[in-house]
Amino acid sequence: MRVGVPKEIKKNEHRIGLTPTAVREYVAHGHQVSVEGGAGLGAGFTDEDYVKAGAKIVANAAEIFANNDMIAKVKEPQKVEWEMLREDQILFTYLHLAPDPEQTRGLIASKCAAIAYETVTDARGGLPLLAPMSEVAGRIAVFSAAETLLKHNGGMGLLFCGVPGVAPARVLVLGGGVVGLNAARMAMGLGAEVVVLERSIPRMAYIDEITNGRVVTRYSSIGAIEEEMLKADVIIGAVLVPGAEAPKLIKREHLKQMKNGSVLVDVAIDQGGCFETSKPTTHEDPTYVIDGVVHYCVANMPGAAPRTSSEALNNATLPFGLALANKGLEALRENPHLARGLNVLKGEITYPAVAEAMGLGWSDPFGVWAKG
Repeated sequence: MRVGVPKEIKKNEHRIGLTPTAVREYVAHGHQVSVEGGAGLGAGFTDEDYVKAGAKIVANAAEIFANNDMIAKVKEPQKVEWEMLREDQILFTYLHLAPDPEQTRGLIASKCAAIAYETVTDARGGLPLLAPMSEVAGRIAVFSAAETLLKHNGGMGLLFCGVPGVAPARVLVLGGGVVGLNAARMAMGLGAEVVVLERSIPRMAYIDEITNGRVVTRYSSIGAIEEEMLKADVIIGAVLVPGAEAPKLIKREHLKQMKNGSVLVDVAIDQGGCFETSKPTTHEDPTYVIDGVVHYCVANMPGAAPRTSSEALNNATLPFGLALANKGLEALRENPHLARGLNVLKGEITYPAVAEAMGLGWSDPFGVWAKG
């Protein structure tokens, strides 16, 4: 199969869909890989690295989209990109369609097969292609929160780790999944007091065990959120409903009850955000203040570490990408977990949560949803 890798064009996005290591694997399996010139530079990979791995360097994205059967990306396609997609072409990337009706309509119109990293599952019910970026985002969220707490960044002027005789920050993590666990462990390691709100009792037991009880876990309820937010210096939003918009757990009216100069970090912003007052920001202008509470809602947190993120992402996506390159859409018939990554096919939505968010119907071409 002909596999194309365009340069990411979303603002502050420096990751790349295939690393040279991954390209070498595709080539070894008999596939032709084309990479847009300079696409890997932001992640520290030169065109020469790709040539050595067996890729062909092409001049622009238009050539990539026109001459390849599968497009491997990182971020969701922008308007100029989805307009270049065509029927029978496979798009393999993060999509986050539920809060993005314009992109959804664009992919429907293209009639391509759009497969989202974030909805591919595994036998344990996990999200293996979302997990590596969730690990990065959870850790970066803590660094970002610590910086934002400083006075010159708009925070209350609190040192995250404290000093002898002065208490550290109190961090509330909403959700104990991959993002939440990584955030909790990082915050704990920096000396903060950490509370995780979670609804899975086995997950809470796991967090308690691996942190030796140093992280407090509470069952997530409206009452628990309202109690803990009053005491928190930092709240990290780490909730996820696969493929759907994130629930709004902190409301606008809650902000006036919180500490002045406290910080909200919304890692769920790619899925619409889990705070009612969240709106996407960038690494260049990451924060804004509402009712004295600093909001950090960067929509691409892993993009701040593109080298680490690209390598971690490719470690996870490689076997699925190779399956698609080897067998095309037949790979979805053979692997129901990969089939659950399919969000759009031949002008129809194929992921129920996206269809529900859009108020549209959906189809199940590979029978993965009928099985529950």
